[in-house]
Amino acid sequence: MDAETVRRLEEIFPKERLLFGKADRHSYSFDASFGEYLPEGVVQPETEEEISRLLRLANEHGIPICPRGAATSLSGGPLPVKGGLVLDMSRLRQKLEIDRENLLAVVSPGIITGDIHRAAEEAGLFYPPDPSSSLVSTIGGNLLENSSGPRGLKYGTTKEYVIGLRAVAPTGEIFRTGGKTVKNVTGYDLTRLIVGSEGTLAVVTEATLRLIPKPPARETLLAAFPKLIDSGHAITAMLTSGILPAAMEMMDNACVRAVEAYQSCGLPLDAEAVVIVEVDGHPAAVKEEIARCAEICRERGAQRVTVAADAAERDAIWRARKMISPAITRMGPTKISEDATVPRGRIPDMMEALVRIREKHRLNLVVFGHAGDGNLHPNIITDQRNREEMKRVEAAVEEIFDAAIALGGTLSGEHGIGLMKAPFMERELGPEGLRMMRLIKQAWDPNNILNPGKIFPEPGQTRLVLTES
Repeated sequence: MDAETVRRLEEIFPKERLLFGKADRHSYSFDASFGEYLPEGVVQPETEEEISRLLRLANEHGIPICPRGAATSLSGGPLPVKGGLVLDMSRLRQKLEIDRENLLAVVSPGIITGDIHRAAEEAGLFYPPDPSSSLVSTIGGNLLENSSGPRGLKYGTTKEYVIGLRAVAPTGEIFRTGGKTVKNVTGYDLTRLIVGSEGTLAVVTEATLRLIPKPPARETLLAAFPKLIDSGHAITAMLTSGILPAAMEMMDNACVRAVEAYQSCGLPLDAEAVVIVEVDGHPAAVKEEIARCAEICRERGAQRVTVAADAAERDAIWRARKMISPAITRMGPTKISEDATVPRGRIPDMMEALVRIREKHRLNLVVFGHAGDGNLHPNIITDQRNREEMKRVEAAVEEIFDAAIALGGTLSGEHGIGLMKAPFMERELGPEGLRMMRLIKQAWDPNNILNPGKIFPEPGQTRLVLTES
């Protein structure tokens, strides 16, 4: 970063919120995905006016700006792949207001998502989106990736709960979208355009979230299956039975063993798959529905079905699910996390495809995810120093995406495209669909300074490359 640019930055930010030391920059060079890119510096805004001034300066000097929350991204979303500055949004956490009368929360982007859950529940309300990283991830990152977690099955994804935003455009203008009304058809729906845009269209400085009444009762079961494919058929049978669970999760045997080795939860080590089902609503209906789900699991081959007897047992089941990511990280030095998503009825077909891919490429491929909405998370545990194995990983990832698209699915259900999936965008959208997205990006960000290198493939980039040629 040249001296003149640093001087201009010091006119916007106090020196203690400008980080140029190598150690500081290194700590912002990676996220929870694969890859490491060193920024030229880091800025830590506390107001939207500071962000506005920064973006105007960035346009003037052509400086890439990469917004960053808690860096739990699994697709490389906040990585500074083009250098420039990381925009650390963690200091924008001044506001967490619950409006009980209007069933709303107004929050700053640096607020931890789990804190929103607690504040809503204290008011007798409920914020359904619940990514597994919610205890550490920020709401700004969640909504820009449209990360939703297991409750998307019944309650929908994050975009259904964001009804208004304050934001800064890539060229520095401060604007707002939506508002505090559930219904709003005034012009284009810019709120939904920004949600899921992965920090490429605007920097969000405030969000208005829709809350709902807290369900009065919930019940949770855990079913263990001796065959992975049977778990897929059980999931499909429950979804077509007239019951709409609040959440339905699946983990394969490798995940079960990893969790038990990490912190024993009493999961059955001999099960090829474990399915977690939760239903919520009126107490009488919940009892009836969880009993029917248990019956369906047994009919489809479950060797063990356990319904949580109380809140402590329910929390223990969900704790096991939330420990999967840290647990499987211990299985190898490099974790490639994906979230290919298919229509619910094609879940058994996708599971079969993943087994074939694992055997064909001789890889440590583990599968878990939000099976109820078709959002599976195939994770490949490998070692990036093993060039031969990484070539097999590249081929396997490509086949995973091709399988999902062939089954009528999509590249990503909640992790985002980021850096990792950009080469495959045209396979799903086609050239014209991708061109339409590029036109929006060019109109909003003519100088391509906001999170460049994400979502859109580089010219000629058509496949994943995890190793240098």
